[in-house]
Amino acid sequence: MAKRMFLMLFVAATVIAGLGYFKLRQVQAAVKAGSSFQPPPEAITTIVAREETWPSTQNVVGTMAAIHGVTVSADLPGTVEQIKFDSGKWVQAGDVLVELDTRQERAQLAAMEAQRELTKINYNRMQQLVNEGVISRSDYDKATADQKAADANAAEVRATIARKTIRAPFSGVLGIRQVNLGQYLAAGTAIVPLQSLNPIYVNFSVPQQILGQVKAGHNVRISSDDLPGRGFTGRVNAIDSVVDQNTRNVQVQATLANPEGKLRPGMFVQVEVGVGAKRSVIPLPASAISYAPFGDSVFVVTDMKGPNGQSYRGVRQQFVKVEGARGDQVAVISGLKPGDEVVTSGVFKLRNGVAVAVNNKIQPANSPAPRPEDN
Repeated sequence: MAKRMFLMLFVAATVIAGLGYFKLRQVQAAVKAGSSFQPPPEAITTIVAREETWPSTQNVVGTMAAIHGVTVSADLPGTVEQIKFDSGKWVQAGDVLVELDTRQERAQLAAMEAQRELTKINYNRMQQLVNEGVISRSDYDKATADQKAADANAAEVRATIARKTIRAPFSGVLGIRQVNLGQYLAAGTAIVPLQSLNPIYVNFSVPQQILGQVKAGHNVRISSDDLPGRGFTGRVNAIDSVVDQNTRNVQVQATLANPEGKLRPGMFVQVEVGVGAKRSVIPLPASAISYAPFGDSVFVVTDMKGPNGQSYRGVRQQFVKVEGARGDQVAVISGLKPGDEVVTSGVFKLRNGVAVAVNNKIQPANSPAPRPEDN
């Protein structure tokens, strides 16, 4: 009985040992297969770096401002009798905008005119009498003064009537009407904004470090996200004499043509200011740059060797210095050399040494002057 039990234990131990050995070989095979496993290459697009010459520019934020811009207001108090403009319309200098009630002034003018005629008759009579020696010279002088006073009084009333006819001081585009028919206006009450749009100013600030490179007469380029694909060229006409002590920036003003009135006062724009000689850069699509707090970088495709000694196409991370942009492109000024094959899309999934597969059938945007179809 004991012999039989010993035999059963021996058989069971042999079976267990065999199973353990089999499993060990399976694990060893899996580890070996895993160590030699290569993940599939990442799909990317690339571009061959080439050197170009770009002008040295500084991109700053600007604000549009009207060369002539006022809020037309009432010069004298009165009641609105006629409104002769529509909101948002173009007007010429001298066009009548509003007429105030002048019935009282016209009645006063009629009385002044009658008084002026009387003093004129008296003056003519006195002039004849003084020549004949009938009256004294002092009486004649009084008649002369009365005539001049009557003329001045009539002119004053006419001026008051004219000031109650409110005209456009210059040509431009009206804003929204702020008065109504029959409304009583106190002196200085706003009637309507008026802005001259062509030409137009753009105001912007530049750092004091580049102030010496910005001169009156230099050209600037203006663009706006609200006007995609549209560019405007202006000319610097004034540089402020004071540096802002809080920002250490200097205010600059440029003038540009705006024949279609697309640019409006107060509009936010981007201003590109030339600040020196041209420079050599390597332009890349913006999607090629990987931005990080510790430095900007790109991935360069190169030939590599794996652990098994086999060659493959992989990427290495290359830190670069970027400065300036133009359209879809970013200027790289150091870290790359012409001829490098740079990854332009898919950089977010890459790391040093990763195998890649290049497919350039669809490339990211890479135009220095993009023109969106639905602009």
